[in-house]
Amino acid sequence: MPKESLCIKVPKRDGEKAILTAKRVKLSDNNLDIHSDEKFVYVPIVRKPSKKEQMVFNKEIIGFQLEVHNFQERLPSEKTLVDVLENKLPPHLLARLPKALDIIGDIAIIEIPKELEIYRKTLADAVLQIHRNVRTVLAKAGAVGGTYRLREFELIGGEARTTAIHKELGCTYYVDLAKVYFSPRLSHEHERVASLVQRSETVVDLFAGVGPFAVLIAKKTENVKVYALDINPDAIEYLKKNIRFNRVQNRVFPIFGDARKIVEEKLWGIADRVIMNLPESALEYVDVACKAIKHDGGIVHLYHFTHFPDSVEELKNRFSQTVERAGRKVEQILSLRNVRETAPYEYQVVLDARIV
Repeated sequence: MPKESLCIKVPKRDGEKAILTAKRVKLSDNNLDIHSDEKFVYVPIVRKPSKKEQMVFNKEIIGFQLEVHNFQERLPSEKTLVDVLENKLPPHLLARLPKALDIIGDIAIIEIPKELEIYRKTLADAVLQIHRNVRTVLAKAGAVGGTYRLREFELIGGEARTTAIHKELGCTYYVDLAKVYFSPRLSHEHERVASLVQRSETVVDLFAGVGPFAVLIAKKTENVKVYALDINPDAIEYLKKNIRFNRVQNRVFPIFGDARKIVEEKLWGIADRVIMNLPESALEYVDVACKAIKHDGGIVHLYHFTHFPDSVEELKNRFSQTVERAGRKVEQILSLRNVRETAPYEYQVVLDARIV
């Protein structure tokens, strides 16, 4: 239930300063969730600041305001890394704590800034304390790269393993994070695309991984055929296991190998829909998608990284030109939207298009 409370209101750019300052002077109301909108951050406080405390805020933040605002009550068990570590780290490092982490099954994956490297064991202990279902904490030790899109990890807490059983949208996936790529941050895209697939469609998933698109589509839609391709042999083995576990053997057909060769040899002109979740280089395979799509047309879902100042219009033009070079035509761009921010000034976007 919403609860009315006095708060510190600051522009978004000063949100972290306000949160940390309120904690430092013991004003934070830890029973209420911090709220934000497009312009401001609202930090709930337990009482009106004294003159001395207001001087502290004035020193840190120019133009802060006191006002009454509605907040959601925080569950008693809900804690953040700042809550757990405020007395274990120097105050200036609290602002550098990771704002989010990925949880895959019972494995938590965290990105540690350089300033916090010497505290990685402390961070891992805090993650295990907050997330009771987590048994392993891994730190990112490099960027996603290589043909198989893998990332190196460092074990910083809990059990020494990289295998997990992850549940998402009613499906179960076996993964080994050292051998296959998997991102829980794409669950909304898995659900969105699966909801668009119609009964009796044929889908080609060019870069299927362990099957988060393919398996969900097969579970949700009647009489579909999903050809799930991947060049990573480990991904294909986990995909086969996930197909069996989710009981979609007669609807998902795993194929190991290079997508270009497979489509040219086996899947020419069969697809109502093609999924291209290889954002680093999906544009290089647009001609492959054009070959897989049926003669009378179909839908393409292309994932791509855009870097500022690249524009979405530029992506539309590049996509359309590539389709035309492949002898097809873009009938309609159905959607072009940001999926997530992947780095400063870098976004993963998805383009949905009908080609004929």
